[in-house]
Amino acid sequence: MSRIQNTQEYQRVSFAKENNPWKNWGPYLTDRQWGTVREDYSPDGAAWEFVSHDMSRSKAYRWGEEGIAGISDNKSLLCFALGFWNGKDRIIKERFFGVSGNQGNHGEDVKELYYYLDSTPSHSYMKMLYKYPQEEFPYDDLMAENNRRTRMDPEYELVDTGIFDKDKYFDIYIEYAKADRDDILIKISIVNRGPKKAELTILPTAWFRNIWSWGYDNAKPKMSVENGSTIKIEHELLPTYRLYTEEADELVFCENETNNERLFGTPNEHLYCKDGIHEYIVNDLEEEVNPEQIGTKASAVFSGFIGAGETRVVRLRLSDKNIDRPFENFEPTFFSRVQEADEFYNEVQNGVEDPELRMIQRQAYAGMMWCKQFYYFNINQWLKGDPIHKDLPKSRLTGRNKHWKHLNNSNVISMPDKWEYPWYAAWDLAFHCVPIARIDPFFAKRQLTIMLREYYMHPNGQIPAYEWHFSDVNPPVHAWACWRVYEIDKEINNGKGDRVFLERVFHKLLLNFTWWVNQKDTAGNNIFEGGFLGLDNIGVFDRSQPLPIGGRTEQADGPSWMAMYALNMLRISTELALENSVYEDTASKFFEHFLYIAGAMTNIGGDGIGLWDEEEQFFFDVIHLPDGHSEHMKVKSIVGLIPLFAVEILDNATLDRLPSFKRRLEWILENRPDLASLISRWHEEGKDHSRLLSLLRGHRMTMVLKRMLDESEFLSDYGIRALSKAHKDEPYEFHYHGRVFSVSYKPGESDSGMFGGNSNWRGPIWFPINYMLVESLLKYDQYYGGTFKIEYPTGSGKELSLRDIAGEISGRLTSIFTLNSKGQRPFYGDVKKFSQDPHFRDNLLFYEYFHGDNGRGCGASHQTGWTGLIADLIQTFKGK
Repeated sequence: MSRIQNTQEYQRVSFAKENNPWKNWGPYLTDRQWGTVREDYSPDGAAWEFVSHDMSRSKAYRWGEEGIAGISDNKSLLCFALGFWNGKDRIIKERFFGVSGNQGNHGEDVKELYYYLDSTPSHSYMKMLYKYPQEEFPYDDLMAENNRRTRMDPEYELVDTGIFDKDKYFDIYIEYAKADRDDILIKISIVNRGPKKAELTILPTAWFRNIWSWGYDNAKPKMSVENGSTIKIEHELLPTYRLYTEEADELVFCENETNNERLFGTPNEHLYCKDGIHEYIVNDLEEEVNPEQIGTKASAVFSGFIGAGETRVVRLRLSDKNIDRPFENFEPTFFSRVQEADEFYNEVQNGVEDPELRMIQRQAYAGMMWCKQFYYFNINQWLKGDPIHKDLPKSRLTGRNKHWKHLNNSNVISMPDKWEYPWYAAWDLAFHCVPIARIDPFFAKRQLTIMLREYYMHPNGQIPAYEWHFSDVNPPVHAWACWRVYEIDKEINNGKGDRVFLERVFHKLLLNFTWWVNQKDTAGNNIFEGGFLGLDNIGVFDRSQPLPIGGRTEQADGPSWMAMYALNMLRISTELALENSVYEDTASKFFEHFLYIAGAMTNIGGDGIGLWDEEEQFFFDVIHLPDGHSEHMKVKSIVGLIPLFAVEILDNATLDRLPSFKRRLEWILENRPDLASLISRWHEEGKDHSRLLSLLRGHRMTMVLKRMLDESEFLSDYGIRALSKAHKDEPYEFHYHGRVFSVSYKPGESDSGMFGGNSNWRGPIWFPINYMLVESLLKYDQYYGGTFKIEYPTGSGKELSLRDIAGEISGRLTSIFTLNSKGQRPFYGDVKKFSQDPHFRDNLLFYEYFHGDNGRGCGASHQTGWTGLIADLIQTFKGK
């Protein structure tokens, strides 16, 4: 047993594996339910407008619930979150505010400051921080200024309004500690950072997700007062819970029902609606809460002033137990859970000595744990409507996601960002699972498995992309993630791999691979168009749409991803074949398919045109024009680096144990020299008698790396850019019949509206691509054993091994978060408050992507999922 397995926390994580009762409760509420596809019942798919932020306090949701620091059971039947009111805002703060995709100058964007500080994988202990202004929250200013700005301007953030300039805000720390599986201690510590005493009302709130108003036979649950200070919670699908409060001013109740009168001007069906507590607190309307103190939503009210520099602590306990003295052992239990969390992460971080790196890694893990969400979506029900809502526009039946009627999701899933992207994205999730596997391999395996289940995966084999368009195509990284998680889990278990998991996912991945072959290789020439492939605006044209000038493109990244996919499947096959020779046949199949893809990239359709350009010594997309002419579109982007990902190492010892596969492999190499010549150095043994399978031979790999490691092109101080900086002064231009289409270097936010404009692949640094590049370099070095060296940076005259270069790139990525010589963290940009104020400086945000020149965070501010890969890089290199 490894040391991590001996910790109390790991024992909780591994208990009962998939149906782990210690995970029954967690941070499973989303940060934003409004503006999602799930809640959109409009005729034209206008999800952002159908339920807005302003409507959200009054609208009972159909498919999920949201809240600040919210927790729930694993089906979000019973929910708990925090609300606050500073006595000046026009609404209580019970959800994070932000601009919608149509309101922001760079798409949707949360306009709040909150940080995920800690969490164990079983959620036995969790901690986050919310910074709440004492002055009136600048809703109107944020809306107006973001609406005024263009795509050429930066986003207007909360800190830009000046509301934090005089420190007139509260630091609100929210902590949870489990006394038992369904017994949760809640501590809210509010610190007044301002110069004067300030008013604050704290509203810990419990409510039921509404499952009773849609015409099905679901009984309505009830909350009621008990003993004056306790909220009794009764639900037919749950045990009886109680929310114990300590010294609350009062308990107030309403219903989680829509306020039709406010939203639609029609009579209400219920006296006390969802926004009743808001009306009572802000507008002093006593008639909006139930005087009998019963309902389906209830808040404990804690009001008063907090002195300058003082801290107020509010304690509650949500439990399935009837407890006489609920706060008797409160602090000792909290202390124990914090100690156990420290013990667990001390083992996880074994070998990471630098306190800075340990802090960064632990907050990265915290963000990944907090970004779990109960995701509920039944497409068939959603399209047709519920029994009481059958009068839906018929256009819905032929609109968004109409081909996904089988999809019925009801699981806790790792989200990219629970405000900006409160829905799963298949390729994001694959990256999430790699660092998560270090602390909870059971959850990581479960995540990868459910995406392949029949209620997710399409019957034709496609993995769902994301709710805005499930049929979009993400890069095929699922097999890679399955293999990496298998390896990490095997390492934790002292060399014993979970072959049941590996075999289960392999069979479903076969269906997905076949879907790619049938659907994305339209010409049957092993060149996979793919389309979008997750890289939003990377190309000259919108890759998800037909070309505006006619013709078609052959994408360099499509076949590269598929070559990697084939090698991933080959690797899984050889592992399974060690105990079941049946899989030697699939190993042979994927070896051959890899060769066919390599051949096709050199000679598309037998026309003598390859994706490799001899003049530029780089990979480019090829465009086939309506007049029959074909040419390379010479955009120097990460599309040309992705061929590096298709690399795998096989050792002679493994091959000797797989005689059938070995014979077939040798026959192909002998009888198809045209294909054998395309793969790198197969007949030359590497370190430890290893064999190399790769799309790139020595010369091409050298030329690609030379460009990648050039600081005037791809190599930034903070990692590898998505687009060469050479396009800053020399934008790529494609001319056709008097029309000009161009791509230029944009290191920060996008100036394009393509895919909503909230992401940019024309210059910034993206962690998933950088992580794959680092891993590929490590694999190459595993074969070369440190003997292959190349100039780093290009033009420096200094040569390093590929492993050393991988470490250097990892170091540049890590420097985004570490304090530099000026005492600043680059991801915070030039905001002095963030860099100099000790109450801000060490609270980290893991952005979606980062400025290609200065490392400033861009896009979604809590996309810890794939940016959380920093945790794995720290573990791999340990700061060296």
